[in-house]
Amino acid sequence: MPEERICVIGAGNMGEALTGGMITGGVARPEEITVHDIRREQLDRFRETLHVGVSEEIGTALEAADIVILAVKPQNMEEVLRRMADTVADRLVISIAAGITLGFIEEILGEKARVVRVMPNTPALIGEGATALAGGRNATKDDVATARRIFGSVGMTVVVEEELIDAVTGLSGSGPAYGFLIIEALAQAGIDQGLEAEDALKLAAQTMLGAAKLCLKGDRTPAQLTDMVTSPGGTTVEGIKALRAGKIGETIAAAVEAATQRSKELGRK
Repeated sequence: MPEERICVIGAGNMGEALTGGMITGGVARPEEITVHDIRREQLDRFRETLHVGVSEEIGTALEAADIVILAVKPQNMEEVLRRMADTVADRLVISIAAGITLGFIEEILGEKARVVRVMPNTPALIGEGATALAGGRNATKDDVATARRIFGSVGMTVVVEEELIDAVTGLSGSGPAYGFLIIEALAQAGIDQGLEAEDALKLAAQTMLGAAKLCLKGDRTPAQLTDMVTSPGGTTVEGIKALRAGKIGETIAAAVEAATQRSKELGRK
């Protein structure tokens, strides 16, 4: 990416993950990044651990920025947007606030605003995020590519139409919690069968990690991978029968649908 100065608004967990990811991923050098937050202790930690510029004043933080990343809570977004509206002009603005639409941001920032809306998830905190991006009316292909490079530093990315962001929220935004529940259930089942709790949790988590990596790095579909470990009359086929009897597919589909609908409701507020 060309040398561009980046301003990260918000020094929370995701702001920290992105800042650290951009540095370790070679997207930007520490001296090219400024972080703004009203919490002095957070800024001090960013400066000491990541060696980036920090500022409690949003105007100062934005002065030389070419790219602005909005890593603030949805309930604070309107206030932040109005404070920066006269400063950002036609600079690239990237928002990770759930439920805040491109139209809402563009209306406040003005007709020249170049906006990309992003839905990351919490595994970005360890560089294993899944992020979907949607470009606004003035966002160019280069803008979307820039946003992908930034979020590619903390995981993988896909580009979707904004109308699908709610579905992304229901699937991958909320999805880590579904995974944690499955890991917890697997571990408890192992404990019930006599395993020590620590061993059961490690085995459950590593098994899900390995299965996910096979899906991402292999050339087989999940169904084909299932067939690989399901021998007629073997142990796996009996476990799968029990899962299907419990309607695991329908249950997971219901969870994604419920989260998607809630995302749509929040977006209308």
